[in-house]
Amino acid sequence: MSAMEWLYLVIGIAVVGAITLAGLVTTRLSRRGDDAIEPPASGRGTDLLAPPADTDVDAPPADTDLLPPPVEVEEPPAPTLERPEKPASRLVRLRQRLAGSNALGRGLLGLLSRDQLDEDTWEAIEDLLIAADIGVAPTQELVERLRERLRVEGSAADVRTVLREELIALIDPSIDRALRVSGDGAPGVVLVVGVNGTGKTTTVGKLARILVAEERTTLLAAADTFRAAAADQLSTWGERVGVEVVRGPEGGDPASVGFDAVREGIERGVDTVVVDTAGRLQNKQGLMDELGKVKRVIEKQTPVTEVLLVLDATTGQNGLIQAKVFSEAVDVTGIVLTKLDGSAKGGIVVAVQRQLGVPVKLVGLGEGPDDLAPFDPGAFVDALLS
Repeated sequence: MSAMEWLYLVIGIAVVGAITLAGLVTTRLSRRGDDAIEPPASGRGTDLLAPPADTDVDAPPADTDLLPPPVEVEEPPAPTLERPEKPASRLVRLRQRLAGSNALGRGLLGLLSRDQLDEDTWEAIEDLLIAADIGVAPTQELVERLRERLRVEGSAADVRTVLREELIALIDPSIDRALRVSGDGAPGVVLVVGVNGTGKTTTVGKLARILVAEERTTLLAAADTFRAAAADQLSTWGERVGVEVVRGPEGGDPASVGFDAVREGIERGVDTVVVDTAGRLQNKQGLMDELGKVKRVIEKQTPVTEVLLVLDATTGQNGLIQAKVFSEAVDVTGIVLTKLDGSAKGGIVVAVQRQLGVPVKLVGLGEGPDDLAPFDPGAFVDALLS
């Protein structure tokens, strides 16, 4: 065999060997690939990122120094509602305050207890009564009755008892002084009116406390839209006892606010809706007409059951002028006398009732939240004579 033939034989053997070796390598690699993609026996599918079920994988420890401390959000505490004082206990406190400050009763008792009641004494009694704002006609009536009784009963008369009985008769205890705060199948609607400075908005807030003390559901209407502070003040009063306030835009229509409040009160089924109105100057006919409009608009839904006129007892005869003008604009059903303390003249109770034929239903003797109480003629006179 020649040298060239031997060379071709060697080359051929080398090629066959290389092909055989390549085939073996390819087969082995193919088998390894099949093993790699074979799904695990646990049935986890093709999730190559998940560790086998029987493998414990520990998470790397967190560096707690780098994490912000957890923020604890505290829930705001629920507001603590005040528990208003019952009307019965208010009367006791009001009587004590009036007894300690009013000089009318002491002056009358001093004059009537004289050994001899001459004309000068009776004139002094008349002057004292007129100065107390009782009015001329009621004063003359009271003096005549006192003179007659003391003349007939003589020395056996108990001056204090006689004076007490005649003062109570002058105030007229037979008048119905109950607040009409209930409606017929609908909320009772109380409209509160009065001039600025009489304590009208404060009276509304204190009246709400009386209603809450009597366990009546109540809604307030801030219909004094011309004074933003009035609505804010009313909201503060309401928050203290859990009573909501219906408000309107500043400068808005007061009648609309009253209408909305009554409508909401009907929908909620509340017992009473109290409407605070703007303070009216009695010589502004346009404003008085608007007050009448508020009442008419409200009564498109349900009748107004009570119209309370708030008067400052310290204004005396000027309060009577206000009362007369308001009674012409709207049907006033009751009087609220505020500031009936030592600076006031208690005779205004008699005068305003005689002027309007409308009873005094509520009186206030202080600035405390519960310093408003139903008016009782007997308790009032007893306080004067204490």
